[in-house]
Amino acid sequence: MKKRIWSLFTRITDRVSLSHTFDAHHSLLFTVSVMLAATVLSALYRQLNAHDSINIALIYILAIILISYHTDLYRYGVISSLVSVFLINGIFTYPYWEISFAVSGSTITFAIMYIISILSSATVFRMKEQARKLKEGELRIAEAEKEKEKEKLRANLLRAVSHDLRTPLTSMIGASSSYLENEEALTSAEKRRLISQIYEDANWLLHMVENLLSVTRITEDGANVLKKTPEPMEEVLFDAISTVRKRYPDLKIETEIPDELVVAPMDPLLIKQVILNLLENSYFHAHSTQPVKCILDSTDAFVNVHIRDFGDGIAPERLDAIFDAVPSAPTSASDTCKGMGIGLSICKAIINAHGGDITAHNCEPGAEFCFSIPKEEKTHESDR
Repeated sequence: MKKRIWSLFTRITDRVSLSHTFDAHHSLLFTVSVMLAATVLSALYRQLNAHDSINIALIYILAIILISYHTDLYRYGVISSLVSVFLINGIFTYPYWEISFAVSGSTITFAIMYIISILSSATVFRMKEQARKLKEGELRIAEAEKEKEKEKLRANLLRAVSHDLRTPLTSMIGASSSYLENEEALTSAEKRRLISQIYEDANWLLHMVENLLSVTRITEDGANVLKKTPEPMEEVLFDAISTVRKRYPDLKIETEIPDELVVAPMDPLLIKQVILNLLENSYFHAHSTQPVKCILDSTDAFVNVHIRDFGDGIAPERLDAIFDAVPSAPTSASDTCKGMGIGLSICKAIINAHGGDITAHNCEPGAEFCFSIPKEEKTHESDR
């Protein structure tokens, strides 16, 4: 209940004045301004109700609460309370324009008002301090959670990197060793096959390094360093498709593009890396019987890219954690040097850094990966 009252109070006071604490100079200026405003308002009210000093006292108490909430030291509220008592006594109670506590009962009245003002100021100041400490605690918890996620991602990436780098390196060492030890006995076709295997594995390692470099571009010491510019998603998509076709000429791709131009703020190189990873994932793991489909569409708030294959689909037990950087057992001989772990986890990191979302689900047949990034810097969860 206390938290609800405090939340309501802060919303009201934020509408009346500034929502942050001032430094000493501005605190004094703010205190004088509020007291002056309270005095003017009280004078206007006295013109309408000449004998009502109770509500005038409430006006000054409200001013003291505002001063206590928006100033940096407790003394401003205390001083304002004392000044308010003398202003009400000297200006708004009989005898007017004269400070006098001789009138019967006035001493007790003003003493009670002073105590109420002091208590109000102290309560507001204490609640403000509690709110500040609560916010600091929440920030510490958020930082701890963020650090925990970073450690988890770092550990998962390390496992995935060790898995995804070790297998192609082992294959390259084996192929080169066979070539060196049996060079005279090997036929030209066998030599070409070994060299081709080394070439493919070296390319895979190169792509792995590109992925790792993408991670370093997302964050540096936890600070987002994305360089977003408004880019047509269609151009980025076709650039990625052109690159992947050069790498894998036998990969068939079909596209569905809307008639209107779809633009979103993005780091085009990173978004291209996401599309490359998803297309390579379909090429190596889906075993699709039909061309892979790349579909671009949009809503009022988001740009969406779908990569749909018609292959084996994703094992149900892997769907929930498919974007985690955890190496998985290969599903076939062709997968032994090309794991799914790090590429998809980097896709997720890049899309999250753009304020978007990435998902995967099975279809009949095959599977579909979809990522969305906002058209504006601020995300709109309800429109996703």
